[in-house]
Amino acid sequence: MNSNGLHRAAVLLVLLVSYSVAANRYAVGLPDQSGDATYKNPIIYADYSDPDVIRVGDDFYLTASSFNCVPGLPILHSHDLINWQIIGHALKRLPPEDVFSKPQHGNGVWAPAIRYHAGEFFIFYPDPDRGIYLVKAKDAAGPWSEPLLIKAAKGWIDPCPLWDTDGKAYLVSAMAASRSGIKSILIVSRMSEDGTKLLDDGAIVFDGHDQNPTVEGPKFYKRNDYYYIFAPAGGVESGWQLVLRSKNVFGPYEARKVLAQGKTDINGPHQGAWVETQTG
Repeated sequence: MNSNGLHRAAVLLVLLVSYSVAANRYAVGLPDQSGDATYKNPIIYADYSDPDVIRVGDDFYLTASSFNCVPGLPILHSHDLINWQIIGHALKRLPPEDVFSKPQHGNGVWAPAIRYHAGEFFIFYPDPDRGIYLVKAKDAAGPWSEPLLIKAAKGWIDPCPLWDTDGKAYLVSAMAASRSGIKSILIVSRMSEDGTKLLDDGAIVFDGHDQNPTVEGPKFYKRNDYYYIFAPAGGVESGWQLVLRSKNVFGPYEARKVLAQGKTDINGPHQGAWVETQTG
């Protein structure tokens, strides 16, 4: 996007974001005015790339890529997945500060994952030039911990954790060819239960070079004794959404294409989250 496009986007965002001084929260998008949970897309008039969403009780929380912007890792809250408020940011500044004190367009925070485990919120996010970071908090509105580098590696991106029913923890990640020369693979690593370190170098659980190139953005789940990895493939402009599943955390995984652009004018579906509501 050129500078004029950025200016227009900034003006649009300013016009469509309302601020409540009393609540110290921002309401974004077009809230449901009817009271019957109907909505129009887009529900958020802002650029929240690579959104990840979780439900904790009756509350939904969303975070997204923030690249070189600070404060980073916006935290949005909703009760219905339609009306959203910004309740804070998980990053006050980006490390290393001597680097990010200057504009770093396209660098910084790439696709994050937010999870709630053992009474804490966790966000794992990648810096494609430095590795995988962790921040956590007792309250989604903050305060959040300072970023902890749990995997120093160039090109490791899009991490997502999974805490298994036996207490063991894992992290799935993808690779960025622009940094490492490697892409189209997904890696699962063993992780300490507190999320503060990886216990091995990981194992490749999926190779998409044959039919699913540029597989990335994995999200990790377990349901009904199956391990699931949701991951887009094929690239942003015309890609598709995969779901992988296996009875073993390290595979082998069977793959199915669950969402694609088809003959529509809508560009390829890319990243997101699997959320179960209170009613199932």
